[in-house]
Amino acid sequence: MSYMKAAAFTFIIIVLLLPGKAFSQEKLTLEQAIRIGLEQNYDIRIAGTQDDIDANNVTLGNAGFLPTVNGRVTRDFSNNNTRNQFESEEPRIVDNLRSNTTNASVLLNWTVFDGGRMFIEYNRLKALEQSGKLLTKAVVENSVADISDAYYEVVRQSNKIKALEEAIAISESRMQIAQAQYEVGVSAKVEILRAQVDYNADRSELLRQQETLQNAKINLNQLLGRDPVINFSVADSIVVDRQLNYQPANTSLLATNPNLQRLQLLRDIALYDLRAARALRLPVIGVSGSYGYNNSLQDPVIYGNIAGTNESRRLGFNYGLALSLPIFNGFEINRQVQNSKILMESNTLEYQQEQLRLHSELARAYSRYNNRLELLTLEEVNRKLADENAEIALERYKLGLLTAIELREAQRNQLVASNRLIDIRYEAKAAETALKLLTSSLLQETL
Repeated sequence: MSYMKAAAFTFIIIVLLLPGKAFSQEKLTLEQAIRIGLEQNYDIRIAGTQDDIDANNVTLGNAGFLPTVNGRVTRDFSNNNTRNQFESEEPRIVDNLRSNTTNASVLLNWTVFDGGRMFIEYNRLKALEQSGKLLTKAVVENSVADISDAYYEVVRQSNKIKALEEAIAISESRMQIAQAQYEVGVSAKVEILRAQVDYNADRSELLRQQETLQNAKINLNQLLGRDPVINFSVADSIVVDRQLNYQPANTSLLATNPNLQRLQLLRDIALYDLRAARALRLPVIGVSGSYGYNNSLQDPVIYGNIAGTNESRRLGFNYGLALSLPIFNGFEINRQVQNSKILMESNTLEYQQEQLRLHSELARAYSRYNNRLELLTLEEVNRKLADENAEIALERYKLGLLTAIELREAQRNQLVASNRLIDIRYEAKAAETALKLLTSSLLQETL
């Protein structure tokens, strides 16, 4: 049996022994993972609900353009005993004097001019809506980056399993060779036992790696907002874009960054607050009107020597115009104006600070990206050398020209070189993702 067939046989046995594994697995691509995440990721869905609230707030009524109309109905009852005394006349006493009053009205109040604050507020609400959209965009971009990193983490751990399977194939081939040599009397049994120990150590490492892979899949499922026990397979390799370029003088790279755009909007919102504070010095003009019905009934009522029921009824319109002008309010308007100016200055400083931070992050990310590309090229060469060395070592071991210890060393060197290459390829892809995230190009490529 060749060592490749032995590796396949060993892998089948391990899969059969591991619980929760199935032969049929969903084939999940990165594009599919991102599409599922955009639909089901909880951070994105929560941000979307806030977007809906911000959109609902952008109305003329919320800005103060529209009038308010209220309807009101009241009905009052009373029951009293009365006694009236007029000089020499006999007192007039009425017990159980009952009365009831009914009022119904429709009231309208409308501010037709408030110094322009309603226009300022409407623009402010639209700016807040746009700010919320930018915040959601940032959440989406960060979620896509997290999903991409988690997806390639699954690919990385899967590739490490393949590397371990190759090492196990060599260990099994070594056991077979040691057994054959023992049977013909050219080797001691201790060589078989040593080969068995190394083979079991490789299998133990594979089982641990299987657990690491399962945890990586659970993390990806969590980001996708789905059942963590869903099993799936991923792409076989990580392809790194080696053509990214960054020039420090090119400030337009960050022009579409949502965090920077949002801080710019916050400066605009602070300007609206300043204008609204200044508008408090202007007069406010409002109109009001009502249409009402009033009915009052009193029984009994005495007029001189006549006793009877008194009823009054009123139906009609009331309207008016109101003008208010602030004269002095303890310098509160001045305080609000000054605070708005300070807030504008603070937002400007925050914008400049974020701009500097993003440029620094971009420079670090690009430096890391270039470094990982150089390491990737080096490790690709090292992996080829380690593979060739392990293949030669196995052939020499079969011919008895190499000791088991030397073969084991070549085998471990191959595994270490493979894992180093896998890790560097993942780190290079993560650096590429970070660069695209900072320049807001990640989402454009994945949609």
